[in-house]
Amino acid sequence: MLAAPLAAQTTGAPAVRELLRPASQSELAPVLERYTTDRAVLLRRYDTEWAPDRRERLRAFYQDWQQQLAAADFDALGVEGRIDHVLLSNRLRYELALLDRETTQLDEMRGLLPFAEVAMELQRSRRRLEKVDAPAVARRLTAIAQQVDSVRRAVEASLRPDSGSRRARPAAIVAYRSMNTLADLRRTLDAWYRYYAGYDPQFTWWVAEPWKRADSTMNAYHRLLRERVLGYRAGEEEPIIADPIGAAGLAADLRHEMLPYDPDQLIQIAEREFAWCDAEMRKAAKAMGFDDWKQALEKVKGAYVPPGEQPELARFLANEAVEFVESHDLVTVPALAKEVWRMEMMSPERQRVAPFFLGGEVLLVAFPTDAMSHEDKLMSLRGNNRHFSRAVVHHELIPGHHLQGFMAQRYNAHRRPFGTPFLTEGWALWWEMLLWDLDFPRSPEDRVGMLFWRMHRAARIIFSLKVHQGQMTPPEAIDFLVDRVGHERANATAEVRRSFNGTYPPLYQVAYMMGGLQLRALHTELVASGKMSNREFHDRILRAGSMPIELIRASLTGTQLERDHVASWKFAGELRPAPVQAGDRRSPR
Repeated sequence: MLAAPLAAQTTGAPAVRELLRPASQSELAPVLERYTTDRAVLLRRYDTEWAPDRRERLRAFYQDWQQQLAAADFDALGVEGRIDHVLLSNRLRYELALLDRETTQLDEMRGLLPFAEVAMELQRSRRRLEKVDAPAVARRLTAIAQQVDSVRRAVEASLRPDSGSRRARPAAIVAYRSMNTLADLRRTLDAWYRYYAGYDPQFTWWVAEPWKRADSTMNAYHRLLRERVLGYRAGEEEPIIADPIGAAGLAADLRHEMLPYDPDQLIQIAEREFAWCDAEMRKAAKAMGFDDWKQALEKVKGAYVPPGEQPELARFLANEAVEFVESHDLVTVPALAKEVWRMEMMSPERQRVAPFFLGGEVLLVAFPTDAMSHEDKLMSLRGNNRHFSRAVVHHELIPGHHLQGFMAQRYNAHRRPFGTPFLTEGWALWWEMLLWDLDFPRSPEDRVGMLFWRMHRAARIIFSLKVHQGQMTPPEAIDFLVDRVGHERANATAEVRRSFNGTYPPLYQVAYMMGGLQLRALHTELVASGKMSNREFHDRILRAGSMPIELIRASLTGTQLERDHVASWKFAGELRPAPVQAGDRRSPR
């Protein structure tokens, strides 16, 4: 017998019709699924990062798919099929550009990792299932150890200014990338060795000692790069080291994300949004009795719940957001989506790079633990106060990331591997904008909480693009977040560390507000004009699948794309900042 909640949500003709709706109307859905499956198996087979054979095989794979796609009868495709054709073509072009970027980065690392490709060949030989020549492998490992020792001594000498060494001190970013690549190489060699050791007595007899020697020298070299070149210290916060991709890299990434603006134009848009936030902050501060908005922000930061009570606050805020969007008929919220989300507490280690809520199907709650220092506890309390949290929980759950992920698994799921942070984060940020316009903030303090995050998103655009263009350093980005947005310094540091020391792509921090602005422009085009209701607009976006928002616009408007489609939608319009009208609290459009 079905449980009551599931039975309730599948009762009635509308629910049955929804279940019978086709998963996709695109003729190319099976093609994208095949591409995704084939690519995934290749990455499992060619599993050595930076290896030449991996790049060569992937390059051939992408070029072969380009040829197949070029041979497709594009004119015979419908709206959704053309979208998928453009989506895959765009991804293939970008993947090839990333391989070129990887080649350039590897060339920069060769001086610090001259032994890398020789070591990679051992794993390639195993993947080719070649019979191992144990004495030859022992000689190769011995040579690798000697080469690692040699380059380690040369780097050590470059660190002594009085040594007379001709070798220049390694650039921080090249050393950082080499350190991480060396760690990957050690893990690869460890897996390679354990594949044979103990199963082949001859192998173990010959190779055990040379392998230990090679691993030991790599470990010592890794420690040198980490501690002496990059300045990591045990018990201290790791330094933040950015890896700027430069103007050419940003241009390639923006083309892939289908944004028709250059970095300087995006910064100009961010400054325009900042100006609106500043004006609204001043009005909210005045309503709280302050002339300086930073004083109002300080008061809001002090409005946190006692230790241990943040989960209850998060539960209340989650239910409040669901009730609001449903009572205003803004979007369809499946009963199962409301039923299955869960909550977990974030570890102190995770909070070092993510000091605020994270979410999806599981809401991760950031709040002090007893293991934190007194200073860190206070900063966590202040950074996760009631009003900041009220502006974040709906971003992470419903109608934000959880609802988005729930629907992406069920509609046009063949597009999930083509997801973009401009949709993922833009969707959640758009809801912050829309709820503001619908008077979701109930008090000046609530408005300050929401505006803090809007300012934060604008700041992310500015500091991330400037760092990637070499116009700002990570420490300057931290100062910018503290001075311009009002972050606690520890939280600002964590945000910048998250941006550059983690796995986020270069445009990830730009994506929040720019994605939100794209959806805001699309909402103006389709809902404010009366062509769609709010519910239809949001439901169709959720069912369109994961892809750049320019392609979602094509889906919603029924636009027949051309084969060679490139980004052309000027969603932000004119870039000259528009004056903020007195008394108008609605978001700029």
